[in-house]
Amino acid sequence: MILLLMVPLLVPFALGPVARRCLDRLTPVTALWSVTLALVVLAGASVASLGALVLTGLLKVPLFAGLGDLVHPLRTASDLVVLPAAAAATGVLTVGALTVVRSALRQVRAFRSARHQADRRPAAGDLCVIESPHPDAYALPGRPHRIVVTTAMLRSLGADEREALFAHERAHNAGGHHRFLVVAELAAHCHPGLRGVRASVALAAERAADEAAALAVGDRRLTARAIARAALAADGARTRRPDFAAAATTGPVPLRVAALLATPRRRPRAAALIALLLAACAAVSAGASGAGVIAFHHQVEVAQGEEAR
Repeated sequence: MILLLMVPLLVPFALGPVARRCLDRLTPVTALWSVTLALVVLAGASVASLGALVLTGLLKVPLFAGLGDLVHPLRTASDLVVLPAAAAATGVLTVGALTVVRSALRQVRAFRSARHQADRRPAAGDLCVIESPHPDAYALPGRPHRIVVTTAMLRSLGADEREALFAHERAHNAGGHHRFLVVAELAAHCHPGLRGVRASVALAAERAADEAAALAVGDRRLTARAIARAALAADGARTRRPDFAAAATTGPVPLRVAALLATPRRRPRAAALIALLLAACAAVSAGASGAGVIAFHHQVEVAQGEEAR
C-alpha cells in the first residue's frame, strides 16, 4: 500500500520535461488542454495519496485508532517507514494549504483592484484605456470581459500593431485562458514537482493567443512585431494585475516571436508520442493513487473487524 501511494508523489517530477516537449510537438491549443488535464489528474492523485498517508499515520496512534473503531492494529509497513512518511505528508499538505490561501487572497485583491480600476473608465466595446506612464496591456476576465491597455502602451505601438495586440488579448478572453492559469496555480501548490509545469501552461496559453491573433489580423510577421515591441516597452514596468490576467508581454517572448516567424510543421508521430506520454503519466498516477486508497480502505476494514462479519 505504501509503495502504491508513493508512486503519485514521484510521477509529477516527470511531467515538467514532458510538458515542455508538448509545446514543441502539439498545436498550442492542444498542448494547453493536454498539459492542464494531466496537471489536474496528477495534482488530485498526489493530494489523495498524501491524505491516505496522513490517515495511515494517524491510525497508528492509539487515540485515533480508538476514534476509528479499530479493534485490530492497522497492518502496514514498519512504523519506521509509515510514521515519517505520514509526518512528511502532513507537512506537505499543511504548507500547500497555507500557500494556496495566501496566493488566493493576493490574487483576489489584485483582481478586485484591476476590476475596480477598469470599471471606473469608459470602455469602447471591450477595450478600456487607462492613463498610466507604465506600458501594459492584458485580458481582464469577468462580466463583461475587458481588454485593458495603458496610454503608455498605446503610444509605444503603431496602429496596425495595436490591432494585433488587441486581437491577442481578445483571444485570451475568448479562450477562457484565465481558467487554465488558475488551475495551474492551484495545482502548483499541491506538489513541488508541478510548480515548473505552471510556466508551461502559461506559455501554451500565450502561444494559443499568438496564433489566434495572427489568424485574426492575417499577418504572422505583424503579430510577432507587435508582441516584441509591446514586450520591450513593458520591460521592467510595474504592473498591478492578477497573475491569471494573461498578457502578451509575459513569458519567453523571443521564443514566441520565433514560433510566429517560423513555418509551422506538422509532426503527427511526434505529436502522438508526446500525447501518449502525457496520458501515461496521468494514468499511472491516477491508477496507483486509486489502488493505494482502495488498499488503505481495505486495511481499515480489516482492522475494524469487518472482514470477519
